[in-house]
Amino acid sequence: MANITDPKQLFLHNLGAALTMEQTVLEMLKTNEQKAQDDELKQQFSHHRQETEGQLRNLEQAFSALGSSPQTKPCPAIEGIQKEGQQMLKLVPDELLDAVVLKGAAETEHHEIAAYEGLIASAEAMGEQDVVALLQENLEQETHTRDEVRKHVERVAQQTAQLSGAR
Repeated sequence: MANITDPKQLFLHNLGAALTMEQTVLEMLKTNEQKAQDDELKQQFSHHRQETEGQLRNLEQAFSALGSSPQTKPCPAIEGIQKEGQQMLKLVPDELLDAVVLKGAAETEHHEIAAYEGLIASAEAMGEQDVVALLQENLEQETHTRDEVRKHVERVAQQTAQLSGAR
C-alpha cells in the first residue's frame, strides 16, 4: 500500500472507506429487513436501504467531482459492527431479533454520521462545495434515520423488558 502524502489523497482514502461503509450497510439492511419481526421495523429498514442506494450514488458522484474514479477502501469499524450483529443473530430467539438488529442499526448510524461529518469538514476546507452538498445530503438522511432508529429502540426495549417481566 502506498503512503498517503497529501490532504486530497487522505480525503479520497476516507471517501473510499465511506463507499465501503455504505456497501456494507446495504448488505446489513437486507439482513435486518429479513430478520426483523416487527412490520414497522421491516419497513424502516427497506426505506433506509433505498436511501443507502442513493447515498452510494452520491459518493460515486463525489469521486467524479474530484476527477477520480470510485475506489473502495477498508472500513474496519463497520465491518466489526456487521460481524458482531451476525454473531448475535445466531445467539438469540426470534423474540429478541428486533433488539439485536436495532442495536446494530444504532451503532451503524452513529458511525455513519461521524464519517460524514469528518468528510464534510475536509471537503469544505478544500473548497469542494459540490462534494459538500452531496455529503450533506447523505448526512441529513443518516441523522433522520438515527432519530427513527432511536424511536424503535425505545419501543422495542419496552417490549423486550416485558418478556422477562422486568419493570
